[in-house]
Amino acid sequence: MSEAPINRQAEDYFAQDAESSSFIAQRLAFAQPIVRDAAALAMALRPAPGGPAASLKGRQDYVTEADKAVEKLISARIQALYPGDGFIGEEDGSQREGQFTWVVDPIDGTSNFARGRDRWCVSLGLLHEGRPIGGIIFAPALDEFYLGQIGVGAWMNGRPLKASPLTDGKSAMIEMGWSPFVTTEEYARRMSQFLALGAMPRSSGSGALAAADVASGRLDAYLEIAINLWDVAAALVLLSEAGAVTSDFLGEGGATRPTRFLAAAPGLAEALQRATDIPLKSAEPA
Repeated sequence: MSEAPINRQAEDYFAQDAESSSFIAQRLAFAQPIVRDAAALAMALRPAPGGPAASLKGRQDYVTEADKAVEKLISARIQALYPGDGFIGEEDGSQREGQFTWVVDPIDGTSNFARGRDRWCVSLGLLHEGRPIGGIIFAPALDEFYLGQIGVGAWMNGRPLKASPLTDGKSAMIEMGWSPFVTTEEYARRMSQFLALGAMPRSSGSGALAAADVASGRLDAYLEIAINLWDVAAALVLLSEAGAVTSDFLGEGGATRPTRFLAAAPGLAEALQRATDIPLKSAEPA
């Protein structure tokens, strides 16, 4: 006779406590070995250097059997642990709804992965009612494991992340990703804006790792003119906790469609806003 009231009390407790540090930390603790196992699977399936050993979903948009296998593993393990949680995956379009939602890019940087290169990662973000609260990014070939929890901190291999202190655009290193959704003219225009600042532009093929590099201070800014939620879901918390600034990715519709995304060291925010006409705000996720 007492079972129903106890369950209702538990539901009320968890509803009130859903964004407590301990509640989020528990979910992230269970998710970390899942990401490590997924990365181990990807490593086992990684092609030898050469290639690319992949098929094309679109122009320069690669997918491998490893992408699908890794996503399937993560989806199944998350569902077994938290059957009421939502899930958004890049590859098979599978989605489950829930108060908490896990967003996975099974292999971010597939073009690198498909050629046997090292710069790729497994990215898993955690949202609560659409608000980023946690993120895990693991680049196994680089031996870099990123973890972020809203209001607590962000780390790479246990070391705290902090955005670059740089304030001079002439010393800046900026990454700009390439997207098939963007015209050649627009790409060239944005690249010219960075060059006019005196910055060193580059592109390395992984949006999640580029954002993580801004959080760690390895990069001073990162622009993607059209990027999807699964590419940045995990990195949003890393950036917030590291003190970086970002454009309003979610506010501009990033949860449902490819959207522009700019992340930067705080000391470059004003110069980048002027150069690109992209508003920047505190990186605290909305």
